[in-house]
Amino acid sequence: MGAGHDHGPTMTEEGMPGDFRRRLWIAFAITVAIVAAQAVGSVITGSLALLTDTAHVITDASGLLVALIAATLMLRPPSSKRTWGFRRIEVIAALAQAALLLAVGTYAAIEGIRRLFEPPEVPAGELLVFGIIGLTANVVAIAVLASSRGANFNMRAAFLEVLNDALGSLGVIVAAIVIATTGFQQADALAGILIAALIVPRAFILMRETGSVLMEFTPKGLDLEDVRAHILKLEHVVDVHDVHASTVATGLPTLSAHVIVRDECFQDGHAMTVLGDIRECVAEHFEVSVAHSTFQLETETVADHESTSVRHA
Repeated sequence: MGAGHDHGPTMTEEGMPGDFRRRLWIAFAITVAIVAAQAVGSVITGSLALLTDTAHVITDASGLLVALIAATLMLRPPSSKRTWGFRRIEVIAALAQAALLLAVGTYAAIEGIRRLFEPPEVPAGELLVFGIIGLTANVVAIAVLASSRGANFNMRAAFLEVLNDALGSLGVIVAAIVIATTGFQQADALAGILIAALIVPRAFILMRETGSVLMEFTPKGLDLEDVRAHILKLEHVVDVHDVHASTVATGLPTLSAHVIVRDECFQDGHAMTVLGDIRECVAEHFEVSVAHSTFQLETETVADHESTSVRHA
């Protein structure tokens, strides 16, 4: 029996998380400033809409803080006790932020429906001013995070938090304009319901994707039957079984399999050649490039013995 383990790139190469803490700090500082400004505005105007949006932004600020903590932990190197380091913290953080987004979206929908029937009196002028302040700050935060939003789950969730804030501010502005020009107080409620309709689907998608990683489902874009078929085409390979694949964190898919090769491969030196061919196959031939793979090479004799042992167990 033989085994092969491909560790893939070194710690500074492919699959390692980038350092996005500076961008997250900027976005977090901007969001905290928005909270302070809107809190003052809520007191000055007595606006329930602005107060609700302030609570909404506080929730998003807490999400950004979670993202910042996760981004810091992700950079800690692996150890003998934590072989992947804290790489998966980005997935857990993104799931937590998705849950927050879902809670805020649900609250906005319920509160919006209630306000359709009991619209509060809102001073449109002051509401417009604080809505513009909030939107301007959020646009800056979006610009800071936009280029790195696809880097990993954590940064994607952080970007959604800021985008969520911008949508809230835009809703406040639109509602203020409608109220000022028409006196239609329900505009505030309709804006809240629209924001909820934009938030909830994004939250569900993020929860589904992070949940798939935590459940160790096969990475999207990787067909294990296709992987098995490709390996079987290699010279000296007799069979492939116990094929498993999962994702540790963004950019770090893993794959393992037991590969049965002809008995003579361990006598004529072909075993290492076959192992190299398998590694090259999974790293280059599929939509998802698997840089970290583990293969256990078995002879036909060993495989037959294992099958017999399982049947008699």
